[in-house]
Amino acid sequence: MRILKHIVLFLFVGLVFDGVAQQMPHFTQYLMNSYVINPAIAGTKPYYEAKLNHREQWVGITDAPRTNVLSVNGPVGDHMGAGGYVFTDINGPTRQYGLALSFAYQIILNENLRLSTSLYGSVMQFGIDASKITTQPIDDPVLTNGLQSSVIPDAGASAYLFSDKYFVGLSLAQLTHTRIRYKQTVTAAEGRLTGHYFLMGGYNYDINENFRLQPSVLIKYVNPVPPQAEVFLNATYKEMLSAALSYRTSDAIGLTLSYTHKNYLTLGYSYDVTTSDLGNYSSGSHEVMLGIRFKKQYK
Repeated sequence: MRILKHIVLFLFVGLVFDGVAQQMPHFTQYLMNSYVINPAIAGTKPYYEAKLNHREQWVGITDAPRTNVLSVNGPVGDHMGAGGYVFTDINGPTRQYGLALSFAYQIILNENLRLSTSLYGSVMQFGIDASKITTQPIDDPVLTNGLQSSVIPDAGASAYLFSDKYFVGLSLAQLTHTRIRYKQTVTAAEGRLTGHYFLMGGYNYDINENFRLQPSVLIKYVNPVPPQAEVFLNATYKEMLSAALSYRTSDAIGLTLSYTHKNYLTLGYSYDVTTSDLGNYSSGSHEVMLGIRFKKQYK
């Protein structure tokens, strides 16, 4: 049974940590909290903001992913920005916790166009709760090892080109490829951080003084998984009400609604209809967001 235990742990480590699945948290509302994907966005708006996201993925499937992230970012002076976020990501017997801090600097290219670049550093804890893995016989003492964890550092870089009309962002995450190793498992039961690459872009089209359309796209790549694209079309009324449709290749179709009260408090909700085979077992995914803007700067 000890061999069986090691095999099970090895499979979980391999699936979660060697790039077969995305290691970083996933959100439908990436435009509503895009700082988490691209830290160079810090300081590109004339106010500070804090956002809290919660996602319940593949509702109806036992031990499906549950993700939370809290982020804060804003300007520091006229050409700099700073921010950070904490997150938890729980997937059955595996769990991940993280803290990241970033600094961004803006370059003025012309009257309407700026380029922001950023570096970030983070600390993450990966864990496997061995007590949640059930095999036979259940009285095997190896099954009571409890939570095994590994704490590792990481770093990344990003760039964000933006104007009033359009934006393009590139983010390179988990560049260190640090080894993840558990002391209580066999030597083979280890993984490594996999590089995550995000390319995003969008255009703001003002229909009139009240309505704005924003088509956008996000492309994600994690080796060796094929790239995944998410197409997003958002409609906003008076910077207050918005509704969006999204399509994520080989995964889901999403609907997002949000309301901003007095340019200060934002509430958002998203529902994803799963289009993959998992849709046969899940009623979809839910996501909520609470955002607060504070200490607005007037330039």
